[in-house]
Amino acid sequence: MKRTATENLLRWKESKERKPLILKGARQVGKTWLMKDFGNRYYASYAYFNFNEEEELKSIFEKNKNPKRIVELLSMLTGEKIVPGETLIILDEVQECPEALNSLKYFRESANEYHVMAAESLLGILLAKSKSYPVGQVNLLNIEPLKFDEFLAALDESLYEYYCGIEIGTQIEEIFLNTMEK
Repeated sequence: MKRTATENLLRWKESKERKPLILKGARQVGKTWLMKDFGNRYYASYAYFNFNEEEELKSIFEKNKNPKRIVELLSMLTGEKIVPGETLIILDEVQECPEALNSLKYFRESANEYHVMAAESLLGILLAKSKSYPVGQVNLLNIEPLKFDEFLAALDESLYEYYCGIEIGTQIEEIFLNTMEK
């Protein structure tokens, strides 16, 4: 499935001014799927960490500020080597660990060779509480629910192509509607 946000992620990956990226959005809009799919398609590997599922993960960020040490410990946690520029580091539900959110500025300042992507839900609540939000040290991307054209493209490419060719005010063919109902 192709999401339109993938184009933004590609620009982020290739940017000379790349900063750690935070995907913002409501729950269940596809942030986790998008990050994992992007890691699969555009990196040699990805290392996925979820702050809701791995309690020991929080202690890595609570006890360390050095990004290289953090990466070393994350590598130990996964059992896989994290290679700069080849491994996408994914930090999911980052709002659960303010220290992890804060660490993104250190990645920007002293370890920008690592590609770090984080996802959050309800970051506004965290922003109100956090005094160490990495302002100016991260890129932000808002992820919205699947759009109708993205849904059509995933469902059936021919439906998507037909949809793109419909002119405003034109009656939609019965076969299009019937195919949608299947």
